[in-house]
Amino acid sequence: MKRSAAEVLREYGPFPGVDQVAGVTFDGQHVWFASGDRLNALDPASGKVVRAIEVAAHAGTAFDGQHLFQIAEDRIQKIDPNTGRVLATIPAPGGGGDSGLAWAEGSLWVGQNRGRKIHQIDPQTGAVLRTIDSNRIVTGVTWIDGELWHGTWEGDESDVRRIDPETGKVLEKLDMPPGTGVSGLESDGGDQFFCGGGNSGKVRAIRRPRRGSEERS
Repeated sequence: MKRSAAEVLREYGPFPGVDQVAGVTFDGQHVWFASGDRLNALDPASGKVVRAIEVAAHAGTAFDGQHLFQIAEDRIQKIDPNTGRVLATIPAPGGGGDSGLAWAEGSLWVGQNRGRKIHQIDPQTGAVLRTIDSNRIVTGVTWIDGELWHGTWEGDESDVRRIDPETGKVLEKLDMPPGTGVSGLESDGGDQFFCGGGNSGKVRAIRRPRRGSEERS
């Protein structure tokens, strides 16, 4: 297993009225992050929240290219980002113990926090299609270029790790600075991950390691 220190590129926040950052996703322009009773659209260039949707937003957040998906207690809501309207609701597989959320390959991928699992589910029905076991608490999930990454956070230790999607074996770990938690995870489609910062009220950007070459220093 490859292990290195996470390179924090930028910190965003804290933001007015935001005590907790949960799920994060990226729509190609804005970083959306959940903060309990609303979804916030962050401009990563300016560092400012430019819009908010008043909706229950307790854990993971995902974007399928058209709609936002948001965990709200024991359900997952499909949201029109233009109007803020909830279009559909499906049950969350962890029954309220759900954490990260990602969209990939036509499915939703849901982290089950203390269950230490990642579920692939049908976005129409919520039916569980497959389950991947992890050996750590799952706090965020993302796919990028066929790689499955998830966040962990236990005590003062937190990391972002790449796992084998077939076996759950840990292939790579990026250790976050001490006391820096990860409460949501999303790739920007390139060389960055966005991480929710839990009760710090912050969002952090960290570098995603390059493939096929040495990591940049």
